[in-house]
Amino acid sequence: MEIIILKNAKVGSEVGGKIIADLIEEKPNAVLGLATGSTPLMLYTEMIKSHKEKGLDFSKVTTFNLDEYIGLEKNHYASYFRFMNENLFSQINIPLENINIPDGMAKNVKLHCQEYEAAIVKAGGIDLQVLGIGSDGHLGFNEPTSSLASRTRIKTLDEQTREDNKRFFKNSEEVPYHCITMGIGTVMDARTNLLFAFGENKATAVQQMVEGPVSAMCPGSVLQMHPNAIVILDEAAASKLSKIDYYKWVYKNKPEWQIY
Repeated sequence: MEIIILKNAKVGSEVGGKIIADLIEEKPNAVLGLATGSTPLMLYTEMIKSHKEKGLDFSKVTTFNLDEYIGLEKNHYASYFRFMNENLFSQINIPLENINIPDGMAKNVKLHCQEYEAAIVKAGGIDLQVLGIGSDGHLGFNEPTSSLASRTRIKTLDEQTREDNKRFFKNSEEVPYHCITMGIGTVMDARTNLLFAFGENKATAVQQMVEGPVSAMCPGSVLQMHPNAIVILDEAAASKLSKIDYYKWVYKNKPEWQIY
């Protein structure tokens, strides 16, 4: 696990944007796993900027989103389909047929999840998966106690997750209780995992993810077992790490070709 601590979320998102741009330039038909929520918004701004100002071509890129609420139509104001379209897809040249987001209105959820897994395999697997981490350590909507070998499936949201996400809804009663999410095993299959965490409210989860034991109680901790996990933090999110000075020293003293 590579820990990169930068002064703020803007700089962290710029570094993340460069990592993704470098991947697409090297592999134009890259497969990206994408996340929603407030954390990746600045990252998507950087991706849009790379497309509009530097000509980064998304025409051969395929994407798979981590999750979606069950029971929300695609055009619902809080759906992840709408979120992704407004904040990224409508502003880059990615073909609609290359975009994959779990269907929250699927009639047969179990079958839909199996088909989603199969589509990832058919696409050649995910080259880079964008991640955030919940305040309770969840990845995607893989809540604490989720199997570390889990695949795409239905999950019941933890009350803390519903509380954290109610800001995206008109009132707390509208927050769904269920979702479709990629499993932790699915996330671990990605060739690179790129996780962002910003803000003091993520500091405890980050400390448990990076320095705690690998445990289903902190699903993010499984990234300790991934061969290429990159964790980009701001100072606030990194504030509870016991080895913070070491992580900064390592990044500062990398060979020039390894620095993003």
